Amino acid sequence: MALIQPHGSKDLKPLLLQGKEREDELKKAMSLPKVLMTSRETSDLIMMAIGAFTPLTGFMGSEDWKGVCAGYKMKDGLFWPIPITLSARKDVAEGIKLGDEVALVDEETNEIMATMKVTEKYGIDREYECKQVFRTNDPEHPGVKKVMEQAEINLAGPVKCLSESYYPEMFKDVYMRPGESRKLFEQKGWKTVAALQLRNPMHRSHEYLAKIAIEVCDGLFIHQLVGKLKEGDIPAEVRVRAINVLVDQYFVKDTSIQGGYPMEMRYAGPREALLHGVFRQNFGCTHLIVGRDHAGVGNYYGPFDAQKIFDEIPRDALLLKPIKIDWTWYCRKCRGMASARTCPHPKEDRLTVSGTMVRKTLSEGGDLDPDFSRPEVLAVLKQYYQELDKKVEIKLHDYATGAASARK
Repeated sequence: MALIQPHGSKDLKPLLLQGKEREDELKKAMSLPKVLMTSRETSDLIMMAIGAFTPLTGFMGSEDWKGVCAGYKMKDGLFWPIPITLSARKDVAEGIKLGDEVALVDEETNEIMATMKVTEKYGIDREYECKQVFRTNDPEHPGVKKVMEQAEINLAGPVKCLSESYYPEMFKDVYMRPGESRKLFEQKGWKTVAALQLRNPMHRSHEYLAKIAIEVCDGLFIHQLVGKLKEGDIPAEVRVRAINVLVDQYFVKDTSIQGGYPMEMRYAGPREALLHGVFRQNFGCTHLIVGRDHAGVGNYYGPFDAQKIFDEIPRDALLLKPIKIDWTWYCRKCRGMASARTCPHPKEDRLTVSGTMVRKTLSEGGDLDPDFSRPEVLAVLKQYYQELDKKVEIKLHDYATGAASARK
């Protein structure tokens, strides 16, 4: 039995050029008109580069944008849950003719990331996109804020990718391309693989979900985001250390693999859960663990909306299937992790665990209940927040010293 097929294709379709072909394209890109990309657009481009967004060949045109927003479907019928688009300022777009080639440049690093042949220029209704994708146009929603800040015109066309930015080097211990994860799964003889989406360190609820998946699948892919998060989220390198110490001491050897992917969070809740399903299928996973408030933020989504949406899409939209798990907590009477399906005890016996709680408690210098997470994980997180506090103290001291000198 072979691994699950990539989404909408028999084979992966990475768009990253190699060797002399890359060198020649990069040389050509130096003389092309430049289009700046936001961090989100850059991360989407890298996902295309490594084949994680198979079978996309570039940024979406107007028909694709409209079809994806309205009904999860591109103009060729391919299921896709969130628009993958590139925006440009009006004055920049006006200087580009259809058929022109442009160089796509990351606005933060100033690196040329790709070339693109522009096949279409179009405007969009950004509020409509937000209401469809995020179910809100509230500017306080971080995903809405990003869309509303986009430049005026979208550019569409096929891309030739030239770089994966700093990800392979900065996150070399976990950064993984779909071709690499599939090779590992094959080497281990895994046919059924569950993906655990992470943007927080693994607490007891995550561990519980992970071990349920290991019970029913050949292996677990602990797949965490190393792209940009919202302010206050715990950095990827800290999460990697926390996950490593947990897996080393509390998981059976060779039942799990940790990997990292470069996409930026949109916090789109249900729609983002579907996108997670699309690219996890490309990484070789047959299942996606979907727990409470998957990919959510604030109170914009119901706690299980991301589970329900898998029942609302066509049955053949994805080959990958969700593993839906109820709200979980640590029960002091059960003396272990439990859910509404397994625990009969009242709320006062439950310790509900969440990433939000750990960030808030530790950032304020508080102590977490030892049942929240394994002590080795808490030690990693405490060290991070202590170092963070020291950096803040140094900055405040430098500011105060500078202000005092200025007054003299």
